[in-house]
Amino acid sequence: QVQLVESGGGLVQPGGSLRLSCAFSGSNFGSYVMAWYRQAPGNQREFVASITSGSYTNYATNRRGRFTISRDSTKYMVYLQMNSLKPEDTAIYSCAARHILSAQYSVWGQGTQVTVSS
Repeated sequence: QVQLVESGGGLVQPGGSLRLSCAFSGSNFGSYVMAWYRQAPGNQREFVASITSGSYTNYATNRRGRFTISRDSTKYMVYLQMNSLKPEDTAIYSCAARHILSAQYSVWGQGTQVTVSS
């Protein structure tokens, strides 16, 4: 069974940076598209970014280049570098995995809280 565990969340001031990490456990890391989603209280879950094993990336249009997703095939890790953070970035950030043969992100981590406030 594939499992995902996020870390790196916390409290940061507006304009600051955070680097989120997602640890992938299981087999065939290279057969999964990895993604980050986020959800704030009262809001629907929204897509943030995704990356394939071939390092093709996709970003939500409202991220404006502030976020960068990456993966390490040796360490089975996925990262989300977040810069120039704004209060509206406050949310629970979750890592997700989609097998290349599946149309859905079927594996999710427990989430890590990101709070942007002065």
